[in-house]
Amino acid sequence: MLSPSMPEFWVGVSFVLFLGLLVYYKVPGLVGKALDARADEIRKELDEARRLREEAQQLLADYQRKAREAEDEAAAIIDDARKTAEAMAAETRTALKESLERRTKLAEDKIARAEMQAVNEVRSAAVDTSIAVAERLLKAKLVGEPGGKLIEDGIRTLGSRLN
Repeated sequence: MLSPSMPEFWVGVSFVLFLGLLVYYKVPGLVGKALDARADEIRKELDEARRLREEAQQLLADYQRKAREAEDEAAAIIDDARKTAEAMAAETRTALKESLERRTKLAEDKIARAEMQAVNEVRSAAVDTSIAVAERLLKAKLVGEPGGKLIEDGIRTLGSRLN
């Protein structure tokens, strides 16, 4: 048993008094309130962290959706550009073909005109030569004024018929 002369007795009495003082000054309530306040603060921080995490996930989902939309839009732009390029190439081929056909036609027409002009020039030269030869022959056979007049009338008539 404990007697007042033993140090354990006084340690026990001091401990009980200390506990009594703690209860008298309502320290357990204050400690409980402090712990409750700390728990509330931690709960608020956890709620805020949860809310921030949800916002971050929502932002991530939005950015992923926007990235998919941008990729789709880029693919559509590339597809449109490809179609436009193919259409322009087809138009260019058609325009080139038409231009070549027009130039070929113009060249053929020019050649035909040059041939016609050459033929006309050859005919004209042949007619002029024939007239000159006929004139010389007739002058040689017909001598005198009536023959010269007849020849000149024939040449005029022949010239007007050939032109």
